[in-house]
Amino acid sequence: MTVRAVLGIRRWRHNPVCRATDRHEAWLALVALVLMVVAAPAVGWRAGSLTDDALRRTVRAQHEQRHPTEAVVVRASGTSRFAQDPEAAVTEGSMRTSVVADWLAPDGTARTGTVSTASTQTAPGARIEIWTDDRGRPAMRPMDLSTARTHAALAGIGAALVAGGLTEIARRIVVWRMMQRRYARLDRAWAEVGPDWGRTGTGS
Repeated sequence: MTVRAVLGIRRWRHNPVCRATDRHEAWLALVALVLMVVAAPAVGWRAGSLTDDALRRTVRAQHEQRHPTEAVVVRASGTSRFAQDPEAAVTEGSMRTSVVADWLAPDGTARTGTVSTASTQTAPGARIEIWTDDRGRPAMRPMDLSTARTHAALAGIGAALVAGGLTEIARRIVVWRMMQRRYARLDRAWAEVGPDWGRTGTGS
């Protein structure tokens, strides 16, 4: 619809039956097309760039604040739950086993607590890898750069699609308003000439 209206601009310019509203709709369609082709990708690129910068800072902070640690399984906690870490759910499987384990905090303090692991070796005495924060508390695996880039790309694509969709919605709303005004003018014109339509001497 938008492309046809744009292509009709030149054809309608010298058409004697072309109404002013037709030209307005065509120019509106051209502006909307330019915005969807130029502005929407620019918005998507900007959103993706900002998201990428923010996620890169998050990745750096997480890798600075979280540490891989080897823990020794004490016993199974008797429960299995879905992974709380979305990245871990993708890379390690959605089901993780909760176990009670011993590990050392970064300062060397011995810790014991319930942790989750995707390892299939969860018998007492088994060694598993967990992540802890600076205080030695269990933490989720830090995000990696590839995941951050994927999320940034998806954010950019989503922003571009939203911008393009909003542009088209705005165009349709404006066209609808123009049609409503056109119909209102026709109704007023008909109200003026309608009572005399077909009468002798009225010129109809």
